[in-house]
Amino acid sequence: MQRISLLFSVLVVCFVTLAQAQTTAPKPDPELKKLHVFLGHWMYECDYKSGPLGPASKVNGEYTNQMILGGFFMKGQWMEKGSTGVEEAIEVFRYDPGNKNFAYSGYINDGSTYSGTLTISGSTVSAAEKFLIGGKEYMTKVAMTFAADGMSATWNADISTDGKTWVPWFEQKMTKVKPAAKK
Repeated sequence: MQRISLLFSVLVVCFVTLAQAQTTAPKPDPELKKLHVFLGHWMYECDYKSGPLGPASKVNGEYTNQMILGGFFMKGQWMEKGSTGVEEAIEVFRYDPGNKNFAYSGYINDGSTYSGTLTISGSTVSAAEKFLIGGKEYMTKVAMTFAADGMSATWNADISTDGKTWVPWFEQKMTKVKPAAKK
């Protein structure tokens, strides 16, 4: 009886091991390839408009994106310098198959946070975001257009304090830099 139990246990372990060996590792959703337009190192100039976040200003910045964690996520990191100092953030993007869009969250070095969704159609990207800045919530809408060669892009954003009244927030021009700048 003990031999039968031992033999049965060995067979169970063998079958489980064999089943696990035949199971393929999960692969990132093919839709994540749409994020590849953002990959690499970018330099940008941004013209912030006067509005609920303060007076008009101009900043210069850098934006770097890479796929992480087996290609299931994209990590973005940006830094910009302007008259008010340096602002930095990290953000993580993922594909949401249920909504057929990309969800993301970002964290800024002043304690502000943001989250939103991206929809990508060809060279056009639209985003809807919520920012939490200084304890106040702001909604933003962003329209991005990438050049056919993927080496430049323009961004235009509007901002709202109530989701009803929208005002221009910024205009931004980005250029991909090759190779990525060393830090």
